[in-house]
Amino acid sequence: MTTYVAMLRAVNEGGRGKLTMEDLLAVCAPLGLGNVQIHGTAGNIVFDSDRTERGLCQSLDRAVTDKLRRPAGVLIRTGAALRAVVAANPFPDARFRLVGVMFLPKALPERLLTELDLGGPEDVRMIGREIYVHYPDGMERSKMKIPFAADGTTRDLTTVAKLASLAGA
Repeated sequence: MTTYVAMLRAVNEGGRGKLTMEDLLAVCAPLGLGNVQIHGTAGNIVFDSDRTERGLCQSLDRAVTDKLRRPAGVLIRTGAALRAVVAANPFPDARFRLVGVMFLPKALPERLLTELDLGGPEDVRMIGREIYVHYPDGMERSKMKIPFAADGTTRDLTTVAKLASLAGA
């Protein structure tokens, strides 16, 4: 049995994609997931399963899409992978709440980052399937646009560390 964390994209943001904790639990129930925990309101689900990451991602994406009646987007990592994401933080001197981690379905070519016009004080690094962004003025103030962000979902490092902790318990 493996502990996973599912992170839903565009849930409970700006009045769109409303899903309550009860809705999320109801979506998970028929999928046979064990020890389901919901963290926060942005669609973070910690659970156990003996299924593959890919199979879980497809099942959860279909279930959430059916519930929302619009495409959702689900990204899944193991608890061990999340702990590695926290450990790999390329901005060790930055406060965790000022570092965003964009989780992507697959690693992107490095050239996409070098061609990115930041237009502000942010610093961006890619490690594997994750893109780390240091937002020295805070995420909410950033004007940076990442063109491939629609394929992923972002959590600040504080949230990632909490999810990694929940997945390691």
